[in-house]
Amino acid sequence: MNDIFRSFGRALVSQLHPRMLMLTVLPFVLATLLWGGLLWWSWDPIMAATRGFLETSILTSWIYSALDWFGLQSMRAVVAPLFVAALAIPLVIASMLMFIGVFSVPAVVRHLERSYPDLNKAHGGSVLGSVFHSLGSTVVFLLLVLVTLPLWLIPPFFALIPPVLWGWLTYRVMTYDALADHASAEERKTLVRRHRTPLLVIGVAVGLLGSAPTLLWVSSAAVIFLFPFVLAGTLWLYVLIFIFSALWFGHFCLRALAQLRAERAAMLAKQPAPQPAGPAPGGDVIDLAPSDVRRIENS
Repeated sequence: MNDIFRSFGRALVSQLHPRMLMLTVLPFVLATLLWGGLLWWSWDPIMAATRGFLETSILTSWIYSALDWFGLQSMRAVVAPLFVAALAIPLVIASMLMFIGVFSVPAVVRHLERSYPDLNKAHGGSVLGSVFHSLGSTVVFLLLVLVTLPLWLIPPFFALIPPVLWGWLTYRVMTYDALADHASAEERKTLVRRHRTPLLVIGVAVGLLGSAPTLLWVSSAAVIFLFPFVLAGTLWLYVLIFIFSALWFGHFCLRALAQLRAERAAMLAKQPAPQPAGPAPGGDVIDLAPSDVRRIENS
């Protein structure tokens, strides 16, 4: 636990560096253009399809019946937008995590190298490997979201499942990217196996931090009318939180890598030096010519 809190404090200090704050710009611009443009051009068709699904499906039609029973007919207009926003959140966060893993985490690791100057690079990962690793983890994450989505509406699962899923995805993506340059593939697997629980704890903590922007989507129906501004604000908060998580994972993983190499160096130092090969005790070395060898064999 000390390593978790130590890396948290160092990540908090690093987050305030102007270079780290500048790293939030590119992922924010990319995500805003992607999701803002997609929702802007397809908002009406998406709303029409969502309203049709909510009104006809036996799984969701009870929502409108409950609103009518409580006399909240005016709230029917915001059910579909809130439903779309709730479904968009996993996709938005997953894309943000991929953008940050590709564009920002390498710069974060270079920034952290000053704190670990004696840590040699083994280059056990690559940009292409990071992309495929992130895509594979994201696909598994989205499948888990679809499987567990009905439980998100049931207390206490709505408060437990999302942070755990975000924590798993964050630790999978961030750990690979944090160790891609400095650790070999074998070292990375060893560190993940040894520190799986602390890494998941950091991921869950980041997932809880990521719940703060999500509250803006569902806190009030007024966000629907301010949707473009709310979307931009939440995207930037997501970027800021994920940059902080990259710093947190980076400090933890690089320190753990330094400790692993120190342990292995100490073990090698304790091993006895190999003895040089030589003649058997009490024996003499006799150098025979090939002709002498054949003569002895024929005698």
